[in-house]
Amino acid sequence: MADPACGVLVLDREATRAAAPPEAVLEAVRTALIAVAAGEVSAPPRVAARSGRGLLGAMPGHVPGLGLSAKLVSVFPGAAAGDHGAHRGIVAHFDAETGRPLAVMDAEAITAVRTAAAATVAMRALARPGASRIAVIGTGTQARAQIALIAPMDGVELVVGARDPGKAERLVAGLPAAAAAAGVEAAVRSADVVFCCTSSREPVLRRSWLRDGAHLSSVGGSDGPEFGAETLRASALFVEWPGAVTEPPPAGAWELQGTDPADARLIGDVLAGRRPGRGSAAELTLFKSTGHAALDVAAASVVYRAARERGLGIAVDL
Repeated sequence: MADPACGVLVLDREATRAAAPPEAVLEAVRTALIAVAAGEVSAPPRVAARSGRGLLGAMPGHVPGLGLSAKLVSVFPGAAAGDHGAHRGIVAHFDAETGRPLAVMDAEAITAVRTAAAATVAMRALARPGASRIAVIGTGTQARAQIALIAPMDGVELVVGARDPGKAERLVAGLPAAAAAAGVEAAVRSADVVFCCTSSREPVLRRSWLRDGAHLSSVGGSDGPEFGAETLRASALFVEWPGAVTEPPPAGAWELQGTDPADARLIGDVLAGRRPGRGSAAELTLFKSTGHAALDVAAASVVYRAARERGLGIAVDL
């Protein structure tokens, strides 16, 4: 085994999860989103090779003050098994000054926590004051990651909606402040905030189901739209980066193709106070996440630091 001080730290899925303290990840992701909006991040649009049954995406990025990382992730929707999701791969974290590889960690865990963190940061910035009834739509890896961040918050009423109510009931079992809805529509209609965390290829909700003044977050839809054109037209739109609108999938969002880039505000500008967020209590706000390499860098930097401090993982000579 290599010396931990100079070897490459290898973290399996459980070690990666254990080294991702929620508040630290939230703060790092907030920093990364602000840096993206300020044009301080070096990260080319995601590229992917397709095999016919799925894709392998590559996402390198550098964020000043956080580090240099690259993610290789496969997305094979039909291959999910057990408690794994459809996203599998690795994140490599490097020393930004010397280029030395520092760590290799589980991409599924990194993707889940950084995506949930970005959606949570956006919710804190955009949801109307006093919003407490939160719906999570979906029961997979990303829905579970979102619930893990939301459930511990004070004053939150959490409801989970799914096409299969039985899966929602099993997901909330043991969560004291959570309940399963009879279906997706019931969950959405009752909520101040809605997190769509699905792998659906078609819209999972309708504009008419959303309350006036609701906040909608869409982090799924890798292979198709999670919401429809009517919802988009009715909403104030916020994104992580301009390419969410201007780039084709898989870098950009299916739902935003053809949207005027001027209609999309960067959430990092809102967080930095450079642009306004919600315009009124009745406005519908929409955060569409496509994922961004800067968010992987943010999460990887937190995981690497925490793993070193806690002695997690094994060091190898690479």
